[in-house]
Amino acid sequence: MRVGLSVGWLLVRHEVRLLASLALWVARRTHGAQGGPAFGYARGQGAMMAGFAFVCLVETVALSVLLRDWPAVHAAFLFLDVYTIVFVVALHASSVVRPHVLDADGGSLRIRRYVHVDLCVPLERIGSVRRELRMTHEPADGELNVEVGSQTTVTLELTEPVTHLTFLGRRREVRVVRFHADDPDGLVRALGRARV
Repeated sequence: MRVGLSVGWLLVRHEVRLLASLALWVARRTHGAQGGPAFGYARGQGAMMAGFAFVCLVETVALSVLLRDWPAVHAAFLFLDVYTIVFVVALHASSVVRPHVLDADGGSLRIRRYVHVDLCVPLERIGSVRRELRMTHEPADGELNVEVGSQTTVTLELTEPVTHLTFLGRRREVRVVRFHADDPDGLVRALGRARV
């Protein structure tokens, strides 16, 4: 019972964060990007998310036509379909308003993806950083792959592990972090300057 409540709370919190991201996107604001330069990662997935939202819209129209003779079923499916479209747009909005942030004064790099991943890496724990395009990612202990469009462009190797909280709150110690940035060269250069 307790586990079910915990998972339910996490799902509700996730939905609230997505809708808050949608509001920030409409207001053209960002979340938590005041500490230093922000590095986006949403450009690589924009077309895919727009295509997915369009497919959901076509499905909504098709189901409305097919279910027009059953008003109760039509209303239920219309609600679910419209919410699915809002969910897809909110996912994209969350990736736009929650960029990676390099806080040189605070001594950290904040790596994010949607509202699912928010990892703070202290700069003194970064052993090496390099631009590395990877298209395949095999799960491995001690590694975190924060992919966008099935690719990562920056690899961090850490001198000490950092704790990553998974979507459902499980703790994982990671020593290698791979993530995507729209400007990986700029991010690697900025990290090099901040570490010096």
